[in-house]
Amino acid sequence: MPAEIERKFLLASESWRNAITQSLRITQGYLSRDPERTVRVRISGEQAWMTIKGKTEGISRSEIEFPLPLETARELIPLCFQPLIDKTRHIVLHEGSRWEIDEFNGANAGLIVAEIELPSEETVFARPEWLGDEVSHDFRYSNASLSERPFSEWG
Repeated sequence: MPAEIERKFLLASESWRNAITQSLRITQGYLSRDPERTVRVRISGEQAWMTIKGKTEGISRSEIEFPLPLETARELIPLCFQPLIDKTRHIVLHEGSRWEIDEFNGANAGLIVAEIELPSEETVFARPEWLGDEVSHDFRYSNASLSERPFSEWG
């Protein structure tokens, strides 16, 4: 089964904004937030996907993602747990690595998280100067968790 290996970080500065190559608005919701399996519906522009993820082991988990007809995704979104995740994903390239920087809106406004997907847990990557503390092992920063307990409620 395909695996997602991802590390997640907070940001130490805003200098990453100067390197944005693309920005996408994303709305996503969860049909299941069970730690053993999450089921997500995502819409970005005129495209939509369903993603099923298994239990996280370290920074890895199984992941299956497939396209959905946009109309089907729009019909599924109201069935998802509230609040929905609303974010702008910025793509930043740094020394051969692709970073996805999610700037959250709505109930999670104020939170910005950088993610990098890796081919293995041992993969070494160049750490940008704008990268802050790693939060890969802090479940609060997962999108599924943010849809249950938004950043605005952390207090």
